[in-house]
Amino acid sequence: MALVACVSPPGNPTVQQRPVTPPPPSIVTPQGTPPAVVAKRVIVVDVTSGRVLAAKNADERCAVASTQKLMTALLVTEAGSLNDRVVIQSSDTTVEPTKLYLQTGHTYTRGQLLKAILVRSANDASVALARDVAGSVTGFAQQMNLRARSLGMSNSNFLNPHGLTRKGQFSTARDIAKLARHVYQHASLRGLTNIREYNFVHNNGKVSKLTNTNKLLKRLPYANGMKTGTTRASGRCLVASGSLHGRTVITVVLGSTSRSIWKDSEDLLRWALESPQLIRPVMALKVAN
Repeated sequence: MALVACVSPPGNPTVQQRPVTPPPPSIVTPQGTPPAVVAKRVIVVDVTSGRVLAAKNADERCAVASTQKLMTALLVTEAGSLNDRVVIQSSDTTVEPTKLYLQTGHTYTRGQLLKAILVRSANDASVALARDVAGSVTGFAQQMNLRARSLGMSNSNFLNPHGLTRKGQFSTARDIAKLARHVYQHASLRGLTNIREYNFVHNNGKVSKLTNTNKLLKRLPYANGMKTGTTRASGRCLVASGSLHGRTVITVVLGSTSRSIWKDSEDLLRWALESPQLIRPVMALKVAN
């Protein structure tokens, strides 16, 4: 078909129209003020944009317990094939308290041990992986800190792969959120943090049923990760992710209590995902009585 030239009717000058600027993409934020929480330090971030939706003492340094295993998992994933074999050494088995009771001389793949640290927070598996990847726990901690800086985590210092309390080891809610957001974007790691339970098979045939320490996976239908943590120094901690209606948020709750940790995290996820509206300023969290 021939092209037809578009011309103005005789006597009518051409009207110059200004280009129409498309509206900016819609950015949603939760409706109303954030829920009151018991936790001392909190941050809520949008996974896609990294935008902070709510924060409370988010830059306060503190112990973060096993939530820093997300960094361990990231480094192991980036270090090479998860099919590489790891021979357990006696030094791997002395760590306490949460462990698989791995035996010296037994052999597992990196992937098997990685799965165990994300689902059940196994400290002996964390030490074995750190030693295998970097030659020593100290060397692995150096790698953790270098990777933290590359992610913009400027307020963290890691000294071990599992999060047991060490003087001089700390992070913040904001830094852990940066780490968690990066980990979430790794599909393989995201899938591991969402496992409710599975059977870990030891070399000697023994089977250990491992149940995810993140109880929110069973309490909230759209919760899909990520990592728990608890020590006397840190209090109860939880990095939680959830996806609903095409949006995903991550909440970092540090310094909560055994009684409140699950409610704190569930309330924040529900607030962030269940009633979005147009963009609003970042709001401070209220402190629960």
